[in-house]
Amino acid sequence: MASNADSLFSRYFPNLAEQFSLKEMQAAAVNNVRAGRHTLCIMPTSGGKSLIYWLAGASLEGTTIVISPLIALIDEQASKISEQGYDVLTIHGGIPPKKQVDLLKKFTNRERNPDFIFVSPERIAVDGLFEYAVRARKADIRLIAIDEIHCVSQWGFSFRPFYKRIPEFLDKVYGAEWPVVLGLTATLNEKEINEICDAFHITRRNIVKDDLLVRSEIELKKMKFATEDEKEDKLWELLNIHKNEKVLVYLYRKYGKRGTEELKDTAVEKGFRAVHFHGDMAAAERQKMIQAFKNNEVDVVFATNAFGMGIDIPDIRVVIHFMIPESVEQYYQEVGRASRDGQASNAYLLYSNKNIQVKKTHFIDRTFPSIEKLQEVFKKITGNKIAYKTLPYFNDEEVQQCLAYFLDNGILDIAAKGFTTLDIFSEIKDPKVDELSNLTKRKGFISTVKKSGRTPDEVSADVYAAVTNGTVKLKKNLDKCLIVKSEYTELDEKQIRALEEDMEGKRAYKHRLLDYFTHLLESCENSRELHQEIGRYLGVDKHLLNKIYRTRKGDLVRSKSEVIIANLLYDAGINYEYEKKLYYEQGRWIEPDFTITAGEKEIYWEHLGMIGKASYDKRWLEKTAVYDTYFPGQLEITYENPALSDSAEHLIEKIKSM
Repeated sequence: MASNADSLFSRYFPNLAEQFSLKEMQAAAVNNVRAGRHTLCIMPTSGGKSLIYWLAGASLEGTTIVISPLIALIDEQASKISEQGYDVLTIHGGIPPKKQVDLLKKFTNRERNPDFIFVSPERIAVDGLFEYAVRARKADIRLIAIDEIHCVSQWGFSFRPFYKRIPEFLDKVYGAEWPVVLGLTATLNEKEINEICDAFHITRRNIVKDDLLVRSEIELKKMKFATEDEKEDKLWELLNIHKNEKVLVYLYRKYGKRGTEELKDTAVEKGFRAVHFHGDMAAAERQKMIQAFKNNEVDVVFATNAFGMGIDIPDIRVVIHFMIPESVEQYYQEVGRASRDGQASNAYLLYSNKNIQVKKTHFIDRTFPSIEKLQEVFKKITGNKIAYKTLPYFNDEEVQQCLAYFLDNGILDIAAKGFTTLDIFSEIKDPKVDELSNLTKRKGFISTVKKSGRTPDEVSADVYAAVTNGTVKLKKNLDKCLIVKSEYTELDEKQIRALEEDMEGKRAYKHRLLDYFTHLLESCENSRELHQEIGRYLGVDKHLLNKIYRTRKGDLVRSKSEVIIANLLYDAGINYEYEKKLYYEQGRWIEPDFTITAGEKEIYWEHLGMIGKASYDKRWLEKTAVYDTYFPGQLEITYENPALSDSAEHLIEKIKSM
């Protein structure tokens, strides 16, 4: 299979194929996509995920739509693919509206046949002209590549909610017959893998996961402080230690005291070549900063998490977290900006107990609107009337914060992707649009829909058809807005309760992610342990992780849960052997976690730490069959859960009584 992908690589990217070979995981993912299977690819940062959709898309010889979260990332990837001779179309807010319309007209009319189209999730959710163009060319679109697909689950209800609506876009354009979907990311836990597989119809056997997710070339260092002043003193000390190295400092505050801009100003005063970077900056300005960092014109970047996700600067040597990230996934994504060239680097996490609490109350909790805010925004959107409404989504931050909750709970529906007015034409030669334009004096979209007796989708489709076939000329920009419909005049008690439960469940989940990350920071003594525990959390098979935890007996085991069991056995005076080979046929064996002699009988204790993961479950069933066939009645089991100590003590009492 790999040789097939290798030959395709030489054919479609000959310049790159002369420089390096495909990795086994890249080849496996490409072959899986070419076989027509929806695929989830999980590879470490710097693992070469982009090349997978490059090669899969090019070899399918149609158009690939790449859904990507950041303009800077879109522009960077578009530039790299263009350098390989491919036609790339980018549609984002940094491109003038008139040019966007022209590009989509040419695409719709087959005057432009791009190999790759890059868009954001917000674009596909709001831009009706884009959707019209995709529908017109849907037979030519062979692959939907979703970069940074972890945003669907991890941040999809606060940071980028329209990631979660990508399946709705595919359903609307394609019905049940989607083109092949390829999702790519570096970090997903098991719960989130399940959510994404369900949303995108990906079966477990079509998850292509690199066994080497652990970035051991990055030395992880954590430092806890009593005060913010102590923490800031350490920041300046580290910057002096690593002077003239590329340093990325992560914060999650743009402005104010110890925000990106203030710390940058202080750094400049101290003689550092420093810049700040956050999402409120213009796209062109951010791209300029990235290039300056790449070109060694800048040594230190103070950034929010707007700097990340695919930005490819190979020689970042230091990542400093001046504020604690909210999860293992976010932390590992962000430290993964370092060492993309495979060389050694250092990552420092500076935090305090206050940071953890502030993270919950000011950063996590404040991403969720209050019930009062939801009621206020519902009234703003609907006017407390049962009717269609135009909703210029990007013009109102409160709407952006609240809309997803109304959609997820069935309180509002998106009826169409339209525009606010038909008073946008300088010339009309299309009879359908001419009729629509003359139905009302003010030419508002909603009043036109009412007068026409047609649906919002039908009205907008007629206008998009006229725009793309040239039977109308625009005198104003074709704005983008959602047409929403409410069946309610106000939120009732049942809906309010549903909204509260929805938000509380999501808030609690994000708190648990932070609590678990904090637990790892407090319990892991060094970089090796922290990498190991992160690897376990991300689903790396335990046999691919080193034995690094020492028990009281002196054994080295693979997980902290096994330390608990081993120490309890030791304290109880029960002799055990860890991962001793147990032969059941000539040359064939299994390795129980603990082999225990109880009287004249051997007991095999297995601790199941990853039940629910498909590959793990399959191996466990195979192992169970060996026990049932060759060692009946000799197997004992514990499961990964907070009550492990109690379960293990109960089992030890049972063993002692044998």
